[in-house]
Amino acid sequence: MLWSGWGDPAEAVELPEAVRSLLRDLLGVRAPRTPAVGLEEVRPPAVALAPSVLDALRAVVGAGHVRSDDESRVRHTRGKSTPDLIRLRAGDASLAPDAVVLPGSHEEVLGVLRVCAEHRVAVVPFGGGTSVVGGLSAERDGFAGVVALDVGRLDRLVSLDAESMVAEFGPGLRAPVAERLLAEHGLTLGHFPQSFEYATLGGFAAARSSGQASAGYGRFDDMVVGMTVATPRGTLDLGRAPRSAAGPDLRQVMLGSEGAFGVITSLRLRVRRSPAERHYEGWRFASFPEGAAALRRLAQDGPLPTVLRLSDETETMIGLAKPGEIGELAAGAGCLVVAGYEGDPLEVAETRERAAAVLSGLGGTCLGVEPGQAWARGRYAAPYLRDALLAEGATVETLETAGFWSGLPGLYDAVRGALTASLGSPLVMCHISHVYGTGASLYFTVVTAQEEDPVAQWERAKRAASAAILAAGGTISHHHGVGRDHREAYAVEIGELGAEILRGIKERLDPEGILNPGALIP
Repeated sequence: MLWSGWGDPAEAVELPEAVRSLLRDLLGVRAPRTPAVGLEEVRPPAVALAPSVLDALRAVVGAGHVRSDDESRVRHTRGKSTPDLIRLRAGDASLAPDAVVLPGSHEEVLGVLRVCAEHRVAVVPFGGGTSVVGGLSAERDGFAGVVALDVGRLDRLVSLDAESMVAEFGPGLRAPVAERLLAEHGLTLGHFPQSFEYATLGGFAAARSSGQASAGYGRFDDMVVGMTVATPRGTLDLGRAPRSAAGPDLRQVMLGSEGAFGVITSLRLRVRRSPAERHYEGWRFASFPEGAAALRRLAQDGPLPTVLRLSDETETMIGLAKPGEIGELAAGAGCLVVAGYEGDPLEVAETRERAAAVLSGLGGTCLGVEPGQAWARGRYAAPYLRDALLAEGATVETLETAGFWSGLPGLYDAVRGALTASLGSPLVMCHISHVYGTGASLYFTVVTAQEEDPVAQWERAKRAASAAILAAGGTISHHHGVGRDHREAYAVEIGELGAEILRGIKERLDPEGILNPGALIP
């Protein structure tokens, strides 16, 4: 993973001239005044941990698994939000952890937490490092130091119960590796978020991730049937059956807890048969409301494709619906729907035929397989595109929410209006990528010329958008999580009593408050 950007540097994209012209002429984007620094130029602060604490950590995990060199610390600094990357590209590693600790078992995680609780050392669990909501920004106030607890060594397919269709995994297993291991048995998780190439299974659970095929496979929290969690107070082993009436489900407390309550050390996940056929196609609707009405009909009455996405007019025109082909402007293109079908050939053919009747009956025009295949080819390309835009001098960031169908048009207008008012004349694009019988998500992408302080510029826009989301009845996050960026808005969403409940859980499981301090808990 590129330390100051996304993914494999060899996969970096080059902006087409059409996009450069659009940035210059429409948005007034100009090249940054100073180029991004190299990794070798970044100097994190001196290690604050006492040698005795480092020795105690080495005694738990082994000397080779406690790292305090500059590169390891920088690579575990912050996540992958635009403010994170802007700071890193400027060489700001002020929030670097003092050490990176890599435990190799549940018992070693417990040991690390005991040492850190004893010495009041903050612990930030670290998986793929893909958080975009400030989930990995270390908070030092009141602590003797900070360690990043990297779960990368907990990266195995532990067991497979083929009869129950349940697989047990270590939390540090990256999603592509998990899919390859399952494919050897003819199985799949079916979880393919945009962060798929680098995120870990533990991170998916900790942030309540939702994949691009959620219409067919469900969200990641739907897949979790059990988990083991290490806390400063001991072990939680959750999930004895697929469903239970034995009180509130504590799995739901840990799902989305972002490392603030404990460290997930094992996940038991529902798996599916690998589809024999995958088919993706495109449809055009004249407007975003018409396309949304069609998606609602499929979500409520069926048949529901495995993948179902709708880009608004701006996103369709710019070509962001097909990130691998960005820049092929399509004036007057209406709104693009991507529908994907996975399963056995007969099932795919039947579902396609029935869905096509619904889509065409509601005003859709079938565009064939090319738009769907183009989306599938470029489904993980957008973060690379962001790096190229940042290098060009644009501020580009995303935010997402969800609401009920009846409130979705107002939520869409409110967020667009807040972003436009706070940024002047930005390019604001949106798509629906997750649908339910009762509502859907809205995912916004914003591009504007960088101001002198681009971090402050985005924070201003983010505050305005968050206030608009809450006022319009949406949730502050559908799948990015809370982290630190959404904490204040999350407090408003759940109310003071809800915040007290979270603080009570935190105090019981983590009395010293060492786990990811500042994240999630209002």
